[in-house]
Amino acid sequence: MKIQDKLRKERYLQKLAFARSAGSDFAFETKEQRKAAIEECKKDPRKMVARYFPHYADADCADFQIEWAWKVQKNPNFKGFCQWGRALAKSVWNDIFIPFWLWLRGEPIYLVIIGNSQDRAEQLLEDLRAEFECNPRILADFGEQKQLGTWEEGFFITQGGFIAQALGMGQNVRGLRIKNKRPTHIVGDDLEDKDLIKNPKRQKQVADWIDRDLIPTMDGIYKRFIQANNRFAPIMIQTMLQEAHPKWFVHQVNAFNPVTFEPTWKEKYPPNYFYDLVHGDEGIGSLAANAEYNNSPHVEGVIFKDEQFQWCDLPRIDHFEIIVGHWDVAYAGNPTSDYNAVSVAGLKGRNFYLIDAYCKQSKMREAVQWMCDYQSGLPASVQILWQYESQFWNDELQRVLEEVQKETSINLRIIKKDLPRTKKYDRILKLQPYYQNSRIYYNQKVKAKNDIQVGLAQLKSIEPGYKSHDDFPDALECAISELEVYVGAQGKTFSYKQGKMKGVNRW
Repeated sequence: MKIQDKLRKERYLQKLAFARSAGSDFAFETKEQRKAAIEECKKDPRKMVARYFPHYADADCADFQIEWAWKVQKNPNFKGFCQWGRALAKSVWNDIFIPFWLWLRGEPIYLVIIGNSQDRAEQLLEDLRAEFECNPRILADFGEQKQLGTWEEGFFITQGGFIAQALGMGQNVRGLRIKNKRPTHIVGDDLEDKDLIKNPKRQKQVADWIDRDLIPTMDGIYKRFIQANNRFAPIMIQTMLQEAHPKWFVHQVNAFNPVTFEPTWKEKYPPNYFYDLVHGDEGIGSLAANAEYNNSPHVEGVIFKDEQFQWCDLPRIDHFEIIVGHWDVAYAGNPTSDYNAVSVAGLKGRNFYLIDAYCKQSKMREAVQWMCDYQSGLPASVQILWQYESQFWNDELQRVLEEVQKETSINLRIIKKDLPRTKKYDRILKLQPYYQNSRIYYNQKVKAKNDIQVGLAQLKSIEPGYKSHDDFPDALECAISELEVYVGAQGKTFSYKQGKMKGVNRW
């Protein structure tokens, strides 16, 4: 315990030093100038940050941060979710800037910060306590704020009447008050970790605790509740609360555009920052990046599971009986559009092999360029049967095909393919018996490729009522369905359904 106490003391001393680093550039203002400046800060969160927290503001405030502050301020009974990706300063804004700004505007503040443990909540609250204790700019404008007897870990009351308390989630909060004052502003900050998201029962208990115990501790004009967390998992405490309270406001902001990698907070991050984070030499890959930074969690399969995916070294490329490349066409190429997906699959014996794939929210041209480049890298003796669904044909698609093939001097000989008039979900499910019977293999050499991982994430998200992208699963199913008819010999082909072999005449 002594070592722990020493570490806590050192940690807090560092935070005091950080608060002092705000400096006192306006120490020589007249009373009139100071009063006018404070009034400007009340009206403008940007000016408030610049005046009192320049040591935090290593970049100009983003528009979405200001929008959020005003959204919270305008409703004294606000309930909502700050669902920002990592690197967007959601803790700083919700734990420090907004509570301070509301106090600056004259609101009575009794702040409660909820952490996933008592110790974590206290760490979060220390940042604001240090500012009130040592920030020269706050002290110059409002005088000494530290009040003996009410200044400790996890709890403080300033001379200016700002009350703050730290609590771990799930603690008993009945009767939570200071004399006749009850909480006015509650922030749950990063409540979930990797262990908690594996325990839906515990998640439900915490969601119920927030709903039935925590929020009812507020009683009066001001009853704000904010949960600040990026959505890094499919099921979280916040998704349970959002489902239970569809009218609560969800302010979702992603850190970057997943197609162009353009930062959302342009004032802070250079144009290539997130591209390097994803694709650099030590990049984390798109699945992890989209989960942590873009509120797009990686999905664990319900029907198509990780353990069903077999990785292997491929047969020689010219030893496949036939290779099919199916293109699932998308036109828009923006963050909300479908993916252009191309599955290149080969048949060897009775097994199917995913050789390579393209899966991006891109324009058609990039997909065609990839197919041409891929074809050009093959031995002259190897030809891929390229195809796309006939319903996607239009003049623009034809123009793009002709232009790119001319530019690359590659003739794909791509054909239009009529697909069965069945639901896409039913067609994709036809793949499952092949996975169960260990008939589908993946090229080990492309396992780490971003397109492959994104495609597999789409496949694993297929389940009844799914609302996720299904472009790669569709392209894979179409490619393997085409390969099916070439299984067999002597003029007969075979289709393996539910583990049984059916003979059909091809000609």
